[in-house]
Amino acid sequence: MNNQLGNTARLLGAALRALLVLTVVCGVVYPLAVTGVAQALFPGKANGSEIKSEGKVVGSELIGQRYDLPLKKGQETPDPDLKWFQPRPSNGLGSNSVNPQYKLILSGATNRSADNGVSEAEDGLYDWVKAAQAAVVKDNSVGDYNVKPSDVPAEAVTSSGSGLDPHISPEYAQIQVHRVAEKNGLDVKRVDKLVEEHTDNRILGFVGEPRVNVLELNIALKELTAKG
Repeated sequence: MNNQLGNTARLLGAALRALLVLTVVCGVVYPLAVTGVAQALFPGKANGSEIKSEGKVVGSELIGQRYDLPLKKGQETPDPDLKWFQPRPSNGLGSNSVNPQYKLILSGATNRSADNGVSEAEDGLYDWVKAAQAAVVKDNSVGDYNVKPSDVPAEAVTSSGSGLDPHISPEYAQIQVHRVAEKNGLDVKRVDKLVEEHTDNRILGFVGEPRVNVLELNIALKELTAKG
């Protein structure tokens, strides 16, 4: 009986020591080591790929943001603030006009599917895309510059799988140049050059597609507008 109790006590003691050692190694030493290496070699990525404006963090280069006007009484969806370059459509992005009050709401695709619109009270995918396309044409046709429906790229009327894509294509950014220039009292060529300067090419020259980070572009736009 005493031997059984002794054996049980030894086993429990060994188990507790193993638990303590593993807790220290896996719960303290390893996380600190990984964090230390990440901070030393990749500090920007380790801290969330933060983007700063005027010394304040205004978002992440990995997460998209919306640029909307304040919600009006009776509205469910705010109107876009057309003085800024607009991102891909998404109902899951926090609002931000290049300020530190960025607040993420949720993540998830907001596209319709092919079987949406089965009832009369619900718009189908086709109707939804056509309405979004018409809005892009209307918002960006200013002065003598007219946008045709065929000019509107796919990402201007559909959200990404996560709803958090921070990029748009150079084509979509170019469509917005005349409108942004007019709303901010800027020369079209200066705004066009801004888009060109903030267009990232394919990774290694062949991976992915050229893209424009909307937040970074709008920060540059804000700085350009401040200069006059």
